Amino acid sequence: MALLKFAASIATTLGAYALYTLLKVFYQEFTSPLRNVPGPQADHWFLGNRKQLLNFDSQEGLWTQKYGRTVRINTLFGFSQLYTTDTKAIQHILSNDYVYQKSPSGRYFLGRVVGPGVLVVEEDLHKKQRKIMNPAFGPAQLRALTEIFVKKSRQLRDLWAAKAAESDGVARLNVIPDFSTAALDIIGKAGFNYDFRALGAGSENVRDELHDAFATVSGAGDLGASPLDIIKARIPVSRAVLPNTKIDKVINGAQATMRRIGLQLLQDSRQNIVAGSSADSVTSRDLLSLLVRANMAKDISEGQRLSEEDVLARKDTEVPTFLVAGHETTAATWALFEIAKNADIQTRLRNELLAVDSENPTMEELNALPYLDCVVRETQRAHAPVALTFRVAMRDDVIPLENPYTDRNGTVHETIRRVLSTASLLFVVLPILALNRDPAIWGPDATQFIPERWERSPAISTSIPGLWSSMLTFLGGPRACIGFRFSLLELKALLFTLVRSLEFELAVPAADIGRLTMTIVQQPMVRSDPAAGSQMPLLIKPFTRL
Repeated sequence: MALLKFAASIATTLGAYALYTLLKVFYQEFTSPLRNVPGPQADHWFLGNRKQLLNFDSQEGLWTQKYGRTVRINTLFGFSQLYTTDTKAIQHILSNDYVYQKSPSGRYFLGRVVGPGVLVVEEDLHKKQRKIMNPAFGPAQLRALTEIFVKKSRQLRDLWAAKAAESDGVARLNVIPDFSTAALDIIGKAGFNYDFRALGAGSENVRDELHDAFATVSGAGDLGASPLDIIKARIPVSRAVLPNTKIDKVINGAQATMRRIGLQLLQDSRQNIVAGSSADSVTSRDLLSLLVRANMAKDISEGQRLSEEDVLARKDTEVPTFLVAGHETTAATWALFEIAKNADIQTRLRNELLAVDSENPTMEELNALPYLDCVVRETQRAHAPVALTFRVAMRDDVIPLENPYTDRNGTVHETIRRVLSTASLLFVVLPILALNRDPAIWGPDATQFIPERWERSPAISTSIPGLWSSMLTFLGGPRACIGFRFSLLELKALLFTLVRSLEFELAVPAADIGRLTMTIVQQPMVRSDPAAGSQMPLLIKPFTRL
């Protein structure tokens, strides 16, 4: 009887909390400053405009062209959502990270995969973690890691060359799995001095338990979120009383393996540092060793230093953070697609790369190749891996606008006032890809892949408030991508090694390559074979100098 009363009490509490949350959302929608902002009608009673939002091929730039740079779109159940390509508004949102944060439910789902690391935490904790981590991603550190990038790129090159040899000189490959495998090897060595041996020797992959644990965690999303998962995301107090779901059980087991191995890696790094391991050696320049060394630095005040327990926690959580972020190879996949599609680009790039008298270039040599730099910049612009991001306004604010909008009543607005949202259903959408390919900023050829645009003078417009190269790919402000230099150098090393030695052609017509919908990351797919999911089929053969 007592147990039944306790259960009834919990159910009543959860019900009351859910009703309060729902009433608050309705009230905020009724008083929302977005109610009269022009925008499209919802195309689904439950999802609102979400399907259109994530269908990049059909939606890209359409709302901006039709309604202007400040647009109201519909989220779940038709509630208001701000979609903006106004550069002044985006600058304001990205700069004020204490006001505009990731949604609580979004942080919950992301945190289940990567833990409470730098990608998830907010405000002072994020600032503290970032300050400790910044030195690990500086140019001096990446210079020492370039050898790892190039070595793993050569292993991938040799793997593809061997597959071509087994197929009468030309291999038809979906390059995505091998790119992911190479990236996992790279982040393992560069991040933790841990060898996944995922590429293996020759054509045989060798797996280990950390590799398997990461694969389990990264694939957990394929299980689908159950109603209990959604309740846990929306109502934090429910997590203490609701049973573990299928996703919980899968992730908990895999993260236990990550935690055990991660703590051992941390202990090894600290022992090497205490023993006086040279800070200039490659084995001591992995991101973990630098993170530990930075936290031990004498110029870090006690208030900024992570505690001994927190260092363990940060290492525990940053293992999956580094793995997930470092495992992303969408840009490399799209770069090969564009190179395979355009023989002139491929030939010009290869000629530049072959002029380097080494197959083991330094960071300086990679960065000194102007056309390689143009190809990388254009890939990051035209195929930003993350096509959009979301923020929630956590308190009252006024968003300034570069381009005033006229509401449905004919009133002109130069700001969006009182954007208040502590409810997880009210979002601000920052469309990274749409802004990167905006004809008003980049010209009428904005949707085309043209590396030569980066050779033009004057320089590309600086109106986009991004961290790097006048684009929004790596965001901007205090939450800009901390590992952007790592990502760029990795992409340059891969292209340098692969394009020097191999030729690439499309295995299907270019028009048959599309992008998966309802995903945040731009994953390619074959339109004529949608059931196969993400794939990029290319024909690969060794390049022979004449």
